[in-house]
Amino acid sequence: MAGQAEGLVVLGAIAGAHGVRGEVKVKTFTEAPETIAAYGPLTGDPGGRVFRVKGLRAVKDGAVVRLDGVEDREAAEALKGTRLCVSRAALGEPEEEDSFFHVDLIGLTAEDEAGTKLGTVIAVHAFGAGDMLDVRLDETGKSVLVPFRREMVPVVDLKGGRIVVRLDDEDEEAEGDSA
Repeated sequence: MAGQAEGLVVLGAIAGAHGVRGEVKVKTFTEAPETIAAYGPLTGDPGGRVFRVKGLRAVKDGAVVRLDGVEDREAAEALKGTRLCVSRAALGEPEEEDSFFHVDLIGLTAEDEAGTKLGTVIAVHAFGAGDMLDVRLDETGKSVLVPFRREMVPVVDLKGGRIVVRLDDEDEEAEGDSA
């Protein structure tokens, strides 16, 4: 999952119309495309129109979705670019102990193993080969990408609002190259 604004979590974005009957192609940010409908009605962009999913089928790179009130291609095309959100509360808690929602990691303090504050997690990126934490370093204001693997992030303490990260020499050198 990606992004957070006003207590909302973005689960997907409408990529455009699919066919002539009002279906939309959605790029989903959920683990499985079909789960975008599992959390109840979707809000289009923070504070926008509320959509109820009438039908859905998973396709390559997302899902084809029929939304209540979207009846033709023109109405579907008008929604292109709309982000589909739910409240963070609708997600509940992750089922597995070492599982985290991306939105819960954003804003955590990043510390080294000695407990020294390094910076703050500003984003989580899913590039396909594994998630990366984008950490803005306090000392330089630059950001560094840290692979979200146990050997690089041995501690995630959501209640304490912190993570422990291991930065190697390459990450510290790359700081100057990141923005």
